Amino acid sequence: MNEPTKFYRHLIVVEVLSADPMTTTDLDDLNYEIMEGGASGKVTVESSLEVTREQMAILLEAQGSDPSFLIGEEEGDETGA
Repeated sequence: MNEPTKFYRHLIVVEVLSADPMTTTDLDDLNYEIMEGGASGKVTVESSLEVTREQMAILLEAQGSDPSFLIGEEEGDETGA
């Protein structure tokens, strides 16, 4: 499988307006409240930036994700062997 050569960081903001406090950050729950429940919502893309492989690894680790799932093996291992 070919690994991606470009990586992007997207900052997406979900604004929710409701009569009751909103305590969830689960996207499925927010979608339900906006589409079927008693809330109004708006989604905006605040930024979409190309990042380096190294920056992506740092961003993924900061989210608690294993960088290898998106960027492949360590930088020196371009062959995948």
